[in-house]
Amino acid sequence: MKLNYNKQDDVLMIEFNEKPIDYAEQSKDVIAHFSPKNELVLLEILDASKFLQETTHAFPREIRQQVLAS
Repeated sequence: MKLNYNKQDDVLMIEFNEKPIDYAEQSKDVIAHFSPKNELVLLEILDASKFLQETTHAFPREIRQQVLAS
């Protein structure tokens, strides 16, 4: 799993694998990218700092620190 936080755009990307992306689905501030076999490849969390403040209990400390400290 790879994490990438873009401070300028306030977007957290969580890459689960490097499989090709076939399609994406968005629900509010979360975009899930799936492979042709419907496997989750990448999550994009828009407005990540707000999202993590609201859901802080659900994310590991290192993710929260990376985003909220920025």
